[in-house]
Amino acid sequence: MMEVTLTQIADMPEGSYALIDIRDEISYEYGTLDNAVNIPDVLQAAERGELPADRKLILFCMHGTQSLVLADQLRQMGYDACSLQGGYGAWLRELSSHKEDRSREIEKSIIKKRVFRERLFSRFTKAVIQYQLVLPGDRIAVCISGGKDSMLMAKLFQELQRQQKFPFELVFLVMDPGYNELNRLVIENNAQMMGVPVTVFETRIFDAVYEVEKSPCYLCARMRRGYLYRKAKDLGCNKIALGHHYDDVIETILMSMLWAGQIQTMMPKLHSQNFEGMELIRPMYLIREEDIKAWRDYNHLHFIQCACHFTDTCSSCREDGTSVSKRMETKKIIAKLKETNPYVEGNIFNSVTNVNIDMLPAYKHNGIVHGFLETYDTGSAEEI
Repeated sequence: MMEVTLTQIADMPEGSYALIDIRDEISYEYGTLDNAVNIPDVLQAAERGELPADRKLILFCMHGTQSLVLADQLRQMGYDACSLQGGYGAWLRELSSHKEDRSREIEKSIIKKRVFRERLFSRFTKAVIQYQLVLPGDRIAVCISGGKDSMLMAKLFQELQRQQKFPFELVFLVMDPGYNELNRLVIENNAQMMGVPVTVFETRIFDAVYEVEKSPCYLCARMRRGYLYRKAKDLGCNKIALGHHYDDVIETILMSMLWAGQIQTMMPKLHSQNFEGMELIRPMYLIREEDIKAWRDYNHLHFIQCACHFTDTCSSCREDGTSVSKRMETKKIIAKLKETNPYVEGNIFNSVTNVNIDMLPAYKHNGIVHGFLETYDTGSAEEI
């Protein structure tokens, strides 16, 4: 048997099989089947004798394409291996067929469960107050990509509005830049199940950037931002909210230094340069990604990844492969540093709020470069 279905797996005795997710680490982090292990280099693992020989090995990728090929190779090596028909996508589709309303139970987990109240809602409201992100009379477009971060942000905004100290309005905005049918289905069904009334509008951004060879992801992000601003403004909003979190912030700081040769990060809020009167806010600014994942897993929620033409399969299913992203590489650097310095994440975050301009050879302000020689003769700086 080269392929098995989800129904057939459900009928198998517990402990008789092992679910192996062969997708890359980034895809795996976004979500996987229950009890699955991530082994992207499954053939090498087999050669090293690291795979269980006493159980059926059920491999899966996003759509069951590459896993079928690898299962056949494992069978030739003597393993009882097969592929999950339809892959992870088939499982997501099965989940999406169950449309029960779980909004109240998910909302209760944010407020009633102490760890989530403290690490999610309290940090959300702290950022809102500290950075003055939400003001009386605001009409905010909560931008939902379909991932864990933006979906949690939507629920946190709903709770904030429920406890509102002043009036503000929310629009839950989903832009479809060219999702495949499965990803669109998952987004809409998750929103319905979580009680988030989304407004969906369509663009063809994925098609527009697919043939771009240089920095397609950067161009895609810029175009998506522009479309979101325009649609939000058309709907009478004065702000768009994005779901970037604390880990995004510190990773951006380190990425800017290591790969761009500059020091900068994501700001808690920004004025739009192209859409007058519009602002971008990031109310998840103080929330840790590990806490978002814990909330997701506690509620047994499953979300999509980026889902563009470059990633809606997964790197192991692409003929040319996909290199590990710089952000994932940066995550690993920070994790390694944390092994010897438990304060490294906070230090990176605080570094951009504790900048001593007197001890910089040069810095940029409003696009103009200033050098230390401008004030050197005043003797204001001391040797360190």
